[in-house]
Amino acid sequence: MDMLTNSIKGFEDVIVDYIDVDFTLWLSWLLMPLLITFLLPVFILILLYVSALIFYIYKLHRVRLREAYGKDWKIAARNVVAAIWDVHGYILHGYEVVGMEKIPMDEPVLFIYYHGAVPIDLYYFVSKMVLVNSKIVHSVVDRFLLKVPGFSIICHVMKLIPGTIQTCSSILKDGNMLAISPGGVYEAQFGDSYYQLLWKNRLGFAKVAVDAKVKIVPLFTQNLREAFRTVSWGRRFWLRIYAATKFPFAPIYGGFPVKLKTYVGDPISFDDSLTPEEVKDKVALALEELINKYQKKPGSITRALLERIYDPSSSSSYDKTK
Repeated sequence: MDMLTNSIKGFEDVIVDYIDVDFTLWLSWLLMPLLITFLLPVFILILLYVSALIFYIYKLHRVRLREAYGKDWKIAARNVVAAIWDVHGYILHGYEVVGMEKIPMDEPVLFIYYHGAVPIDLYYFVSKMVLVNSKIVHSVVDRFLLKVPGFSIICHVMKLIPGTIQTCSSILKDGNMLAISPGGVYEAQFGDSYYQLLWKNRLGFAKVAVDAKVKIVPLFTQNLREAFRTVSWGRRFWLRIYAATKFPFAPIYGGFPVKLKTYVGDPISFDDSLTPEEVKDKVALALEELINKYQKKPGSITRALLERIYDPSSSSSYDKTK
């Protein structure tokens, strides 16, 4: 009887040990895609903090670095950070800009772009402008970004502002370039793979263009919604939260290495006969034409991943993407 009892106990121990191990492995394999999907956006946050760290390094050691580079510390730091983002975009997304030659580099320009769940394409585009054309593009961001610990120096060096009509117009009148997404955080949080413009009745950017009398250049990045997405469940709940707080609480997932390609539209010249409402409609039409021409709808993560692997229209080398 003791032998039988010991045999049964030994058999139970073996079963429990192997079942526990196998169950743990199975559970880890089951949850791994979920963990990867929701944790990848954290890497973007880490890269932003790395950018802040570099800016602080240059700020604290600007005297020595200025002697080394012969430039203002912000210019030197901006170029280093731009290089990091440019390489990141090339490696992860094969990022390209098509139509850069359309941008008038010798005059102020207002860029109007579609806002993805994460505006990572703007980071890449601004970086290319810094590296290739030695131009810094001022960008309008939501005020909450200024309150994120460690981000104030990024906003300061990279010229990110929670712009009013007056400040944006002043920036352009001073001869600078400025990027605005009329949809803003609302479009980022509640847009989907059909890429509709969610501008509501926002006319601020049009009033800025009319007041500053500048050209408007539309920008659209193919597959942007396939790189990062917001969750589709609980939309009404997240809408209520956003309406009450104006803060982007809807969870973001993704970080998929899809092909990203920014298309530069034809510049829209200033026309003093147009009202802000007419300017808004004209720019929206131009941006929608870019979206309809270059984006297959609804967007597909699988298709965008395949385009990352093989895209015959892409440049064949890193240097050509610049």
